[in-house]
Amino acid sequence: MKGLVLSGGKGTRLRPITYTSAKQLVPVANKPVLFRVIEAIRDAGIEDIGIVIGDTGNEIRNAVGNGRRWGVRINYIPQEAPLGLAHAVKISHDFLGDDRFVMFLGDNCIQGGISPLIEQFGSSDYNAQIVLKQVGDPQQFGVAEIDEEGRIIQLVEKPREPRSDLALVGIYMFDQTVWNAVEAIRPSARGELEITDAIQWLITNGCKVHPYIHEGWWIDTGKKGDMLEANRLVLDEMEPSIAGYVDRDSHLIGKVIIERGAEVINSTIRGPAIIGEHTRIVNAYIGPFTSIYHHCLVEESEIEHSIVLESSSIRELPHRLEDSLIGRNVDVGRSPFKPKAYRLMLGDNSSVGVL
Repeated sequence: MKGLVLSGGKGTRLRPITYTSAKQLVPVANKPVLFRVIEAIRDAGIEDIGIVIGDTGNEIRNAVGNGRRWGVRINYIPQEAPLGLAHAVKISHDFLGDDRFVMFLGDNCIQGGISPLIEQFGSSDYNAQIVLKQVGDPQQFGVAEIDEEGRIIQLVEKPREPRSDLALVGIYMFDQTVWNAVEAIRPSARGELEITDAIQWLITNGCKVHPYIHEGWWIDTGKKGDMLEANRLVLDEMEPSIAGYVDRDSHLIGKVIIERGAEVINSTIRGPAIIGEHTRIVNAYIGPFTSIYHHCLVEESEIEHSIVLESSSIRELPHRLEDSLIGRNVDVGRSPFKPKAYRLMLGDNSSVGVL
């Protein structure tokens, strides 16, 4: 089998972070979501992976490289525009050939990986297998309607009135019959070749499409709240470890990870939390479900349930920072100048809460 990862798209729901960065490279528990996807595919025994890239292709290439660090081979497949998931499959035909493959959206996190799914599909005569998850807002997703015997009746993309709460979570497995499907369908009302239409074509034409209902957690990290929730869930599953320096005046409580080169001085960290490489925590409090990436500084401040990206600093804040996503090279601090005032430089679509 081969792997196909979709890493195009503009990430509009994560702006302003994604004005300058690919959404798939925003870290969850100090590891980019895309890296987690590659590892999940690698752990399932797949070594050949194609990555569909768009406007952020150069950044994806620079971050991922040739795949050697994961023991896989990476091929890049440029997509001229975000024309739908089925279009991404269609343009990947040369890479995939007639091999069976798994397609994984590059901004998704799923508990437990996909090894059991790959093993099941690889030993079956299914033409396709789709992963479903019960969700509270199915109108935001492709939705599957299933009969009493567990067979898929119909798939609908973002229905106004869903007839099921089973959403397609962004993990699909196909054999060579998918090529007939993506050639047969036409663009939807929003101008895209929908993967739900391709799968529906397979069902209508008598192909074996097997549903798999995932019982663990799954997060589409497309929005800030989803990113923070994924960070919370992943941190809660990690094991504590100390590879950096923690002085005798500091206190680590619960699951705490201190990465290589990090320093914790006269501070309290209450896990689950992770402190990245060469980051300094000085006279500070780091609360649960917080990820501080590499080369950051948190000094004389309190922060919890947040993600801070690389090379940022948070200094001398009078109040606790929480439920926040802080971008790269950001400086958040208390101004020494009078008169006292909020002095901000914010990108488009920013959101700031103040007292």
